[in-house]
Amino acid sequence: MASITPLSQSQPLYEKTQFTLLKKPQNQFCSIPFSRFTQSSKLSLKKSRMVVVSATTAAEKSNKRYPGEAKGFVEEMRFVAMKLHTRDQSKEGEKEPEGQPMAKWEPSVEGYLKFLVDSKLVYDTLEKIVEKAPFPEYAEFRNTGLERSEGLAKDLEWFRQQGYAIPGPSAPGLNYACYLEELSEKDPQAFICHFYNTYFAHSAGGRMIGRKVAEKILNKKELEFYKWDGDLSQLLQNVREKLNKVAENWTREEKNHCLEETEKSFKFSGEILRLILS
Repeated sequence: MASITPLSQSQPLYEKTQFTLLKKPQNQFCSIPFSRFTQSSKLSLKKSRMVVVSATTAAEKSNKRYPGEAKGFVEEMRFVAMKLHTRDQSKEGEKEPEGQPMAKWEPSVEGYLKFLVDSKLVYDTLEKIVEKAPFPEYAEFRNTGLERSEGLAKDLEWFRQQGYAIPGPSAPGLNYACYLEELSEKDPQAFICHFYNTYFAHSAGGRMIGRKVAEKILNKKELEFYKWDGDLSQLLQNVREKLNKVAENWTREEKNHCLEETEKSFKFSGEILRLILS
């Protein structure tokens, strides 16, 4: 049996006591330094947050309502177009006016003829495109009652009979017609934007401009350019419905692309309009 040395015979407890330092046991299952573990955890958390934010953003985009969307795509186009008007043109306008306000315009017959000739070229082009219909949806806009080429031809003939020389098309009209022809072959959404803005703008602001010019240089004569067969409001509504129907087959991205073309449409038409003052 093992003997037990009496405590009194043993060495004092606090003298020469030998301490053995125990080594920290190696973790066989996790050899990754803690700093690296925390960095990895933070990265994973960041990634997970990014995924959540991305999913939320995508959901928000899909649920986003565009101005006018509830009434149909034509209302979206109208909303964007009105924002590009000046304050003196529309209460919804946001653009700063360039040049003289229309009330102070001093048009000339020669300048007005240039405007009419270039306008006819643009309407000729639009009508030929929808007749040819490189994209099937264009055919929806044949014989809408909004066509202007025939009326413009009659007006130019009237001026000729009054002894005025009819000029050839100028750069603004030629450039716009060429652009429309190229656009119609490859980009139906953008083309529809120009179609809408050209016809609908003429039925509103265009008529007002026609009256102002007629008062100043034509003894208030109303040109055929500003006359329609039938109820204009109903003709516009019919085309509105056709436009909304066509746009129902577009993605949101295609609709946005159409809306983005509005400013370019205003640029081209504005250059032609300014011919009145040339």
